[in-house]
Amino acid sequence: MALKIASRFRRLLQRPGSIDLGPYERLTQLVGEAEESVQPLTDEELTEAVAELRTTGGLHEDEQIEFLALAREAAQRAIGERAFDGQVVGALAMLQGRVVEMATGEGKTLAGAFAAAGYAVGGRKVQVLAVNDYLARRDAEWMGPVYELLGVTVSHIGQASTPEERRTAYEADVCYAPVSEIGFDVLRDRLVTDVADRVTVEPDVALVDEADSVLIDEARVPLVLAGATRTEELDEDVVQLVRTLRAGVDYEIDGDGRTVALTDKGTDRVEETLGGINLYEDDNLDRLTQINVALHAEVLLRKDVDYLVRDGKVSLINNNRGRIAKLQRWPDGLQAAVEAKEAVPVSDSGEVLDSITVQALVKSYKTLCGMTGTAVVVGESLQEFYEVDVAVVPPNKPNIRKDDPDRLYLTAEQKNVALVEHIAEVHETGRPILIGTHSVEESEQLSDRLEAAEVTHVVLNAKNDAEEAAIIAEAGVPGTVTVSTQMAGRGTDIRLGGKDESHDKDKAIELGGLYVIGTGLHASRRLDDQLRGRAGRQGDPGGTLFFASLADELVTRYSVSSGLRPHPDESGRLTDRKSVGMLEGAQRVADGANAELHRTTWQYHRLTGQQRAILLDTREKVLVDDLAAEELAERAKERYDELVDEVGEDVVKDAARRIVLGHLDRRWTDHLAYLADLREGIHLRSLAGGIVHLKPIDEFNKSAIASFDTLIADAWADAVETFQDAEITADGLDEDASGIPRPTATWTYLVNDNPFGTEADRILGRLRNAIKPESVAESEEILPEEFDQDDLPEELRDADDEDELPEELRDADDDADELPEELRDADEDEEKPDQKA
Repeated sequence: MALKIASRFRRLLQRPGSIDLGPYERLTQLVGEAEESVQPLTDEELTEAVAELRTTGGLHEDEQIEFLALAREAAQRAIGERAFDGQVVGALAMLQGRVVEMATGEGKTLAGAFAAAGYAVGGRKVQVLAVNDYLARRDAEWMGPVYELLGVTVSHIGQASTPEERRTAYEADVCYAPVSEIGFDVLRDRLVTDVADRVTVEPDVALVDEADSVLIDEARVPLVLAGATRTEELDEDVVQLVRTLRAGVDYEIDGDGRTVALTDKGTDRVEETLGGINLYEDDNLDRLTQINVALHAEVLLRKDVDYLVRDGKVSLINNNRGRIAKLQRWPDGLQAAVEAKEAVPVSDSGEVLDSITVQALVKSYKTLCGMTGTAVVVGESLQEFYEVDVAVVPPNKPNIRKDDPDRLYLTAEQKNVALVEHIAEVHETGRPILIGTHSVEESEQLSDRLEAAEVTHVVLNAKNDAEEAAIIAEAGVPGTVTVSTQMAGRGTDIRLGGKDESHDKDKAIELGGLYVIGTGLHASRRLDDQLRGRAGRQGDPGGTLFFASLADELVTRYSVSSGLRPHPDESGRLTDRKSVGMLEGAQRVADGANAELHRTTWQYHRLTGQQRAILLDTREKVLVDDLAAEELAERAKERYDELVDEVGEDVVKDAARRIVLGHLDRRWTDHLAYLADLREGIHLRSLAGGIVHLKPIDEFNKSAIASFDTLIADAWADAVETFQDAEITADGLDEDASGIPRPTATWTYLVNDNPFGTEADRILGRLRNAIKPESVAESEEILPEEFDQDDLPEELRDADDEDELPEELRDADDDADELPEELRDADEDEEKPDQKA
């Protein structure tokens, strides 16, 4: 009960999950006092003083004070930066296992380096989880001189790192690496047949950079290790047929725009075109699947929004970062469909050998801490999923950035006209402008409009991400207009006057600093705050303004009150409280839907993780001990003794190990395929009403447990059978001839957990369609003079008072009661319906 009261109190203060900084601030004062005693030390004496603090039990409070005094002096000498008190506070909080919120430009990188080095001096192995290769390499090299002076070894890993480079890098005290690369290395290590082939070390301390992005936005993204098996191509007749189908006649798109399905007429047409077949006969199910994925690729996946075609390949766009998602792909059938749609070579398909979510990976570490510019908004989620609190560190200088109220317009066209006019008006003053868009397509369309308006600008999007750091660093130069996809260039400091502050910094300050403009609100307020945070660094002036329209995806997809009839002015702008409330309500619903998706996804992956742990325990004993030889010697004694006489015991032990590992891995691969089919089947049964009084997650767990129950025993039985007839010579086991071939190649990728939409999407779509008049479905066709109060539902007419507004538009915390039960912000320990994630 006390915890619930504390949680509500924190929410009231808009600091969910945040902690009191008082203890850290008192320690920081002591660090400042100790600093005088370390300043006279030579570099060698400073390094030696840190070495004397080295321990295996972690640094105690007085040791942390001494260490941070030495670290502050080391930073001053090595890179010319003396840490602010706020950076010391942040380092102390991370050393206590907190996620630190520090505003953009407040020096998170140095604070993180202090914390990482502190853990290392305390005898811990630290991995700094970055969001991409560039930031991992940059920060490791930038902070390298500081680590060196502290006597701490540092390394970094990227996609191009070789196995030997990775093995060496992980042995360093502190290793910077993209979270995906660490996950892929863990997956590969799980399948080695020789201990010497491993590259990773036991997970100890994870210090997560951009913690909200990694721990929340990407937490449910599975990292997948696959074994190449075949090339999966769509039949050309299917591809051509789908292109001839007509919207609203042959197929219908769901209200939320996330799913598409053939109509009865479309089914008849397809069956006739394909020779009069019955698509729903068992023999034609593969053809039906091809039709469905080809239709989804053709109708719902948009070039330059969901993916790019570059260098003859389909490259997905990471929605969280607005840049190319390297190594990411859709499930094989859908990937092949998009490649067929764009007439590019179809990539190799494969079977999933193993997978792990980012959340499961991070939770494998003994200690978790991190830093970001926006953690408070997800404070409750961080507590729920990771049991970590947020420490909000105030800026070194007060934030004087001016955030203007959002400007809401009726239609997308009216918004875009006003947006370009405003950009041109501000640009004439010379004030530097950074514009955040939601997609590559939107950034290029805006670029065309700005070009027509003769506004000189530079475009930064997923098509030129290699240059993003250099481009974004110059966004603070007067006269510069930078069009960026969402958070491209995140992690790069934007200084007024440019990277070296030599290009009219004073003029930029006089003009009001960097001006950030958003072309639309994101599904999460936190993402808007990240974009706002690019302006006003370290007490600089700055300003932000977001444009939005009722035709934006946020409103059309998440608003359950689209029947509300607004009253725009001549430009199409809406200022009434009801319209603005609808926009805010849509964002709250979107936040709730994403939180519930995260929660449900974790429920489905949790059991799989527990089963994997059981399997890995057996696999580890087989890998490092003689368990395989001992078991096979007992179960197939004659064969074992015969082989020992022929080829020697060492060869037989190695062969036994490889046979058992091969069958354990084979059984696990088959189990994962079964779980994937099971999860989809449970979901479809739920939608069709097949599970009336049962929770889908419970049914999934029952079947998954039954499938896993005999997995290890079956693997041992398979191994005994193989061992009896295996081709084993003095040169060892012939795996191919023995019937346990390993994949000729493996490859890694990320995949969205549910590319076909979620149950939450469908619920929202049904609600929206139930209450939205047809005339509002496409708001761009509605003219201001056509609005009539009599056309409104009675409960929405003349609702000028707070009490007359629909529940979902009120600002009170109890607005969640009017949402579907599965979308409510879970503050109580109530059971929630489960959904396909």
